[in-house]
Amino acid sequence: MHSHLNVDQLVMVRDRQRLNRLRKGKDANSEQYQKLFDQSNHKVRERQSRLPTIKLNQDLPVSQYAEKLIAAIQKHQIIIVAGETGSGKTTQLPQIAMLAGRGLTGLIGHTQPRRLAARSVSQRIAEELGEKLGKTVAFKVRFNEEGSQESILRLMTDGILLAELSHDRYLNKYDTIIIDEAHERSLNIDFIMGYLKQLFSRRKVLIVIITSATLDVKRFSNYF
Repeated sequence: MHSHLNVDQLVMVRDRQRLNRLRKGKDANSEQYQKLFDQSNHKVRERQSRLPTIKLNQDLPVSQYAEKLIAAIQKHQIIIVAGETGSGKTTQLPQIAMLAGRGLTGLIGHTQPRRLAARSVSQRIAEELGEKLGKTVAFKVRFNEEGSQESILRLMTDGILLAELSHDRYLNKYDTIIIDEAHERSLNIDFIMGYLKQLFSRRKVLIVIITSATLDVKRFSNYF
């Protein structure tokens, strides 16, 4: 299964602020704008060409809702997914996000509360995609990192994402953030969600997916 998103007008998240400045400038900048736009769009096309073929695990309950989830991701800025342990949220949602066209203009960042979980989940998703870890799927934990600039999905601890906010306050490296195990309600997760809520007005195309086995959906929906 592949994403069939039209990428003709897509540019990398990290280039958007500069492109907006050039577009608001004088006509003398038009050549510079077009050059940067073409370079950025070419990068998006390259990322799309490297997307693996995705075969969702149909034995997992979440995969039965793939089309609805893809539609929701393409329509809404925040999606809240609640499902029982073992329903496949952790491994299938990042792949569903790719099918929805995410990961082309920046990384899909997928947080886990613990380092071991980040490492094991990244390995499992890479295996499902038929790839070695570090290609499409990367991971980053304290003192350990594997992946490249070409990676589409990055598993990490919520502490790593929180640390990145100190030098990338708009999270321009990412076009999608998945907060997994949100019911754990650690201080890190609470701070990240508070920050993301404020960031929505600055990052109109940032998609946030919050998921958990036991989640008060109405409470989270009201918060956002």
